Amino acid sequence: MTSAVHPTAGPSDVGATPTPGRDLRVAVIGSGFSGLGTAIQLLRSGIDDFLVFERADEVGGTWRDNTYPGCACDVMSHLYSFSFARNPEWKSTFGKQEELQGYLRDCADRFGVRPHLRFRHELTEARWDEDTRRWQLSTTGGDYTAQVLVTGTGYLSDPAVPDIPGLADFQGTVFHSSRWNHDHDLSGRRVAVIGTGASAIQFVPAIQPEVGQLDLYQRTPPWIGPKNDKPTSALQTRMLRSVPGYQRFRRNFNMWGREILAFVMSRPKVAGKMQKMASDHLTKSVPDPELRARLTPDYVMACKRLLFSNTYYPAIQQPNVDLVTDGIERVTATSVVSSDGTERPVDTIVLGTGFEAVRRPIASRVIGPGGVSLDEAWSKGMAAHRGTTVAGFPNLFMLLGPNTTLGHSSQVVMIEAQITYVLDALRRMDDRGLSSVEVRAEAQNAYNEALDKRLDGTVWNAGNCRSWYLDEHGRNPSIWPTYTWRFRRATARFDLAEYRLATTVRPRERATAGR
Repeated sequence: MTSAVHPTAGPSDVGATPTPGRDLRVAVIGSGFSGLGTAIQLLRSGIDDFLVFERADEVGGTWRDNTYPGCACDVMSHLYSFSFARNPEWKSTFGKQEELQGYLRDCADRFGVRPHLRFRHELTEARWDEDTRRWQLSTTGGDYTAQVLVTGTGYLSDPAVPDIPGLADFQGTVFHSSRWNHDHDLSGRRVAVIGTGASAIQFVPAIQPEVGQLDLYQRTPPWIGPKNDKPTSALQTRMLRSVPGYQRFRRNFNMWGREILAFVMSRPKVAGKMQKMASDHLTKSVPDPELRARLTPDYVMACKRLLFSNTYYPAIQQPNVDLVTDGIERVTATSVVSSDGTERPVDTIVLGTGFEAVRRPIASRVIGPGGVSLDEAWSKGMAAHRGTTVAGFPNLFMLLGPNTTLGHSSQVVMIEAQITYVLDALRRMDDRGLSSVEVRAEAQNAYNEALDKRLDGTVWNAGNCRSWYLDEHGRNPSIWPTYTWRFRRATARFDLAEYRLATTVRPRERATAGR
């Protein structure tokens, strides 16, 4: 199926009018890849009694919010897109932010999802009602009820802001990379960039030529490999448009090829040997041995997220860039003071400090039976069954929940697998006349014990680094530590034996039971 992508299309107000008080079969939170994918597949399976609640005024999720200069994906576009909505019009190997958001807007249009979207409807609370066995939803656009709640809010949706003394009193301009201030002209400015993660290595090369001075504060250097990004040739585009099965072949070839990386990354000794690729890239890019030493990580490649760029190393060697590896002691009204006492005057601070990845902000808004929030249930760490359901929370399905993050492939592969799981759950609930399903604690515990064993000794747990994959307890609630085909197999079928089941109680039966 071909796709006409319109990356410059403006926000749509379709579905913006609130319809308070409506009862739904399914409520979906978020309209990024997870939420849109769920909505599309619900419609394709014949379920139209659902709404998608979105806090913003357009679809796109992280690709709508992250508009910083240079924003792009590091997974091949043919794989970082829906398998059922292939697009032959990708301009290059790796999709850029505007193009990816345009793709998602196009998917919403051509699959007829827009009537089900409710923009400017931020979820403020979802509370389980044990009597009606339904979720009571409070949003900024009205109240609703739903039998099933699907969260598609991801793990890169809410920015992490560091607790730096004095930051709140800075008199210049401060913003997070995911909330880029496009009204603030950086020309000639003295800019401090805090963080050298995935976002920073993209926006630093983009802003370096225009700023007056850029102080780049690096806590831990990342491993960076070369990015083989090429424009799509006219011949390739013609083949993608007209040769049956060619695009499917390209997607599957990339997906199965990346499974090799799962084998490498799960074994520190093997990953250490592969590290030479990134090390050679650093050596070729940075001739100065002193600077190269400061840019060389002391941990095994892929312990932290492996990054890709051809422009980052050249940018930070320009005369107007200083790499600061001393920690930040404090921020004054007009400067940043590093731990060695050096005070550097700045008028703009850009936070490239990542996201609340191991603490899902939506968790405090989801309240299960007995008034226990998901946040409270996760007080000792996030955990779920098959990355999707949580003990103690009936009819709750989380897309990109705990242990679904990938270090080697496309998150869209995981999302589609989870959507398959949700749809099978809905079918089985219909077949059995069930009002609710709740994963058994013993099933969830057994699943996570097996996960922890598989994670033990992998590069993500034993690669000598402290990454955002790990929580405050030292556990890894983020990474899926093996091949994506194993996750797809694990979520291909909704096993009722792993769940506590409640049958539908009709109103008359409920009234009789209460006498």
